[in-house]
Amino acid sequence: MTNAPFMLNVDFDMFVNSPVVVRQGMCVLLGTNNERESAFVQFPQIFYDAPKDDPFGNQFVTLFQYLVPGIAGIQRLFYCGTGCFLRRKVIYGLWPDDEDTSIVGNLSDNGLVKEYGNSKEFLESAARALKGKIEFPTNLSNNLEAACQVAGCAYENGTDWGNKVGWIYGSTTEDILTSLIIHNKGWMTIYVAPDPPAFLGCAPSVGPVAMTQQKRWSTGLLEVLVSRNSPIFGFLTAKRQFRQCLAYVFLLSWSIESIPELCYAALPAYCIIANSHFLPKVHEPAICIPVAIFVLYNLYTLLEYLKTGLSFRVWWNNQRMARIAATNAYLFGVLGVLLKFLGLSETVFEVTPKDQPTDDDVSEANTEFTFNEMPLFVPGTAVLLVHITSMFTILSGLRRPVSGENGVGPLEVLCSIWVILCFWPFLKGLFRKGKYGIPLPTIFKSAALALVFVNLCWASVG
Repeated sequence: MTNAPFMLNVDFDMFVNSPVVVRQGMCVLLGTNNERESAFVQFPQIFYDAPKDDPFGNQFVTLFQYLVPGIAGIQRLFYCGTGCFLRRKVIYGLWPDDEDTSIVGNLSDNGLVKEYGNSKEFLESAARALKGKIEFPTNLSNNLEAACQVAGCAYENGTDWGNKVGWIYGSTTEDILTSLIIHNKGWMTIYVAPDPPAFLGCAPSVGPVAMTQQKRWSTGLLEVLVSRNSPIFGFLTAKRQFRQCLAYVFLLSWSIESIPELCYAALPAYCIIANSHFLPKVHEPAICIPVAIFVLYNLYTLLEYLKTGLSFRVWWNNQRMARIAATNAYLFGVLGVLLKFLGLSETVFEVTPKDQPTDDDVSEANTEFTFNEMPLFVPGTAVLLVHITSMFTILSGLRRPVSGENGVGPLEVLCSIWVILCFWPFLKGLFRKGKYGIPLPTIFKSAALALVFVNLCWASVG
């Protein structure tokens, strides 16, 4: 509600943890040789009172330990939507080349109204902010009326707010879209990770909330990828490095992995039911390739967690939740964007509830996966039922006969067991009641999908 040269953006579920964070942010913003180098200062997202062993894989400790500093070393880090000090002139739409001259002097009154709205007090205040001038209001009552006008929901109608000015609309992850526009203009940003942490927040501690959050992120990121601001074309038209474009594409294509994840999750079950194989036989030398890739990848990621001071259980929970989120939340995110692209649906922003478990069930609520009747849980339950069916098929000997060594091998069985272990919370949910059990409507829908898949497996082999 002011026009100070700098802004602090913190989500409502976060708080300032360090008493010197403002000084740290200002030292960075005021200490750079050129304002172009510091459009904003981003601090990491760190959570307090987090559930033990990160059962929902949403604390992102290793992400901020390894990946984020690497991206920050290219053309600097993305804007994460919270824990950030920003230059107001950047949010007001200035380019780095405009930082030493006033763009306001080149705009007519109509141009100002088109960009910033029809509040005279705000236009004068914005003009001073863009020029770098600081003046104090002489009539507080007028400024209060202007503040109420500017804060109104209809003030931005017919203006450039959300298009060229302010946080950019068009995605449920407006922070990443705004960050992309800022980097497109040639601004650079700075990442700071002090000790103690500058800000602390709370992460979702129940299954439905965590899945809803993942779905919203995957939907919003994919919306940006397929929009006119896509970084795929940004390298040619924007002031961004090629590696920075790759970093954005890596982030924005996050949810697309749901398609191959779902296919690979179903592949071992298909091979068992159809009595075929997709991996080399145990006695074949070629078996060393997939086994080596699987072992080395998991050892490498495990070492990352151990070096960060985390436990084996934290690593396993994150690996497990990565499979669950990819085949459930990400999949619905992709479907949502596809329906929007076809004009059949509109994206709806889903607020993540900040649940506060009671003292009586806090320990259980913070470690156990919970369910509700959201359709998000249908794909994962169907995958689990398919693999249970495949295990029953191989144990009961109901596989179709094949000639020679063309049948299913032990590695396909191990892959199926691995998938069942990844979906272990769903397996427990099949036998539990209440919020810790999968609702019957979800089980029935999943069973119907599993039955269709099994019939297709049998039909494919005649």
